[in-house]
Amino acid sequence: MEIRFDLTPFVERIMFLNEKTSGHMVEVLSLDDLFNLYKDEVVGCYQYGEEVQDPEKFKKSDLVFLSGEELPRCWTDPHYRDNELKR
Repeated sequence: MEIRFDLTPFVERIMFLNEKTSGHMVEVLSLDDLFNLYKDEVVGCYQYGEEVQDPEKFKKSDLVFLSGEELPRCWTDPHYRDNELKR
């Protein structure tokens, strides 16, 4: 008999993005808001200095992946599939 444990509830979901203007890394604390295309902002903390920074709101339009790539439209634009509906 094999016993398996589902550790999913205990796995911390973390995503780091860069702020476009400053280039500072931001730890996104609200991944559900990041993936929700109807939310314009996410809560996150700057990752600089030795102390943990206070959470603040960031506009999704001001954030990019660490590679510099823009966030996918399916995270930011509620109308990203409108053209497909018109067919």
